[in-house]
Amino acid sequence: MTKTNSGRFFEDYRIGEVIRHAVPRTVSGGERALYHALYPARHALYSSDSFAQDCGLSSSPIDDLAAFHVVFGKTVPDISLNAVANLGYAEGRWLAPVWPGDTLRAESKVIGLKQNSNGRSGVVWVETTGYNQHDEPILTYIRWVMVRKRDAAADAPDTLVPDLKPALAPRDLVIPEGLDFGRFDFMLAGEPHRLGDYEIGEVIDHVDGITLEDAEHMMATRLWQNTAKVHFDATNREDGKRLIYGGHIISLARSLSFNGLANAQMIVGLNAGAHANPCFSGDTVRAWSEVLDTSETDAPGVGAVRLRLVATKGDHQNFALRGEDGKYLPHVLLDLDYWALMPV
Repeated sequence: MTKTNSGRFFEDYRIGEVIRHAVPRTVSGGERALYHALYPARHALYSSDSFAQDCGLSSSPIDDLAAFHVVFGKTVPDISLNAVANLGYAEGRWLAPVWPGDTLRAESKVIGLKQNSNGRSGVVWVETTGYNQHDEPILTYIRWVMVRKRDAAADAPDTLVPDLKPALAPRDLVIPEGLDFGRFDFMLAGEPHRLGDYEIGEVIDHVDGITLEDAEHMMATRLWQNTAKVHFDATNREDGKRLIYGGHIISLARSLSFNGLANAQMIVGLNAGAHANPCFSGDTVRAWSEVLDTSETDAPGVGAVRLRLVATKGDHQNFALRGEDGKYLPHVLLDLDYWALMPV
């Protein structure tokens, strides 16, 4: 009897199934230090206890995307170990800050299934929730992933494609308890721009670029305990390349966006996201953002800005997204629609 885990295949999923993922993980300042080393992360609220305390929090939380990566990594052995590609995200909400010392675990519910026309794979939709040691939800999101079939001749599960919100409304966003930007120190944060300084439709070129290295990607993917085969085993792809984890690109682009959006401090909502094209070691990643919407909140001095964050590859920035056929252009790596909190 084999004792190893070969992962789930498309025909193994059933609508409504709830999967409790192994292994819980206690996070610490070590995750923060590695996150800031792997990505040029420098948003003030996640860098300084004293800055966070001036904003009404007890101390500096773990970066929102670091929390996302930890929760996401828990799901990989059960959801995407045999994935062809991670296709998209929707309805993501950060429900509570994660503090050093918290222990995170994850559960996923299968909410959609659709076999592909080739009969060799299918798309699985799951709603994942991350919990802390008090069984309090700290994060929830929906993602869909293309998964191989074990046996192309196996019967396909019943088809159900979930109806997803195109975007979260400002009222859907959860503002951390006590957050107050009334004493926000713009000089220490790195830029003077407030919510009112941004116009809907404005496009911000984040200027800088980062050339990807295998060593950094491999360290990051191991840090988040992401075990998907396409990220580690070069023989798993016909081109013999290790695919860069999409979350690595999300964090790189978010960090690059500091130049122009330094005061978009906390990500609280994920409206939509697509990994448009594969990315490999040696590619140079750049980023630009488009302001989609702005809103006030009930928290003192706190506003919300909805942003489209686009990561691209190449030597020069290009703000085009799609070709005449409606498909993403080859240089586009990531198209991410999210809400962040910013001082008004």
